[in-house]
Amino acid sequence: MTVFRLVHLSDIHLPPLTPPSWRQLMGKRMTGYINWTLKREKKMAKCVFDVLACHLREKNPDHIAISGDIVNLSLDSEFAQARQEIEALGHAKDISLVFGNHDVYVPGAFNKACQIFMPWIIGDQPTKHFFPYIRIRNQVAIIGVSSAIITPPFSAAGYFGIRQAQDMGFFLQKAGALGLFRIVMIHHPPLYHATGWNKRLWGIRLFQDVISSCGAELVLHGHTHLPTLSFISGTHGPVPVVGVASASQDFEGDQPPAGYNLFEAGKNRKQEWQCYLTRYGISDRDYNIGVFMHDTLY
Repeated sequence: MTVFRLVHLSDIHLPPLTPPSWRQLMGKRMTGYINWTLKREKKMAKCVFDVLACHLREKNPDHIAISGDIVNLSLDSEFAQARQEIEALGHAKDISLVFGNHDVYVPGAFNKACQIFMPWIIGDQPTKHFFPYIRIRNQVAIIGVSSAIITPPFSAAGYFGIRQAQDMGFFLQKAGALGLFRIVMIHHPPLYHATGWNKRLWGIRLFQDVISSCGAELVLHGHTHLPTLSFISGTHGPVPVVGVASASQDFEGDQPPAGYNLFEAGKNRKQEWQCYLTRYGISDRDYNIGVFMHDTLY
């Protein structure tokens, strides 16, 4: 069978290249920067992401999906660095992304992020809004949904509302009628009890209702920094909902070390979709990368 190979990574959290000015740290950025310097800076490193990026490029995937939190504080310097890093991964038509809460950290950041990352969020068809979008590659439809919203300090919640639900449902039905393998990507996990109340997605039931009524083959998310596998109801059975470790988490942190997911999807002789998941990740202090899991999703 013809196989489509897709890499999924998330939560790169590219750090500020230089210490921000006091003016830049006004508002929520202050608490975010303190959290970075006291906690995350010791556990996350760009060099880890560099190793991961080199490894996944060698896999020569058909597409790369990045499920948000590309930067930390939504600084201009972070956005510029992030654009360069994503450009180095491959051609824009072969990479899709959605935003996480760190990508829209302060007022005005969402519009700025849309302009900076437009090559990777522009859909195949012109739409009134940036999200959701649909990008069809071979026999695969990638639908990007944005759950990223501005929140107060100490909150990292996301939101999925009626407008995106309606558009996502339309895209899913259209792609389903074409017999495509439908992948929905969102930053916050559309699952109950996946995170604490201050980090959860508001609109979980609405998201799951759309999947239940319209169907999908795969849902990808980030946010938790955990390589998880769950299922929600679809039109033809359970739909896998897959998380992934942070793409910059060091080996000795308190969360799973950096990794990425590789999905291989194709139709069998009965023209039924099959999908396999392989998880790659940092396996030791020397930043060697190994296989953590290989499983058949269906």
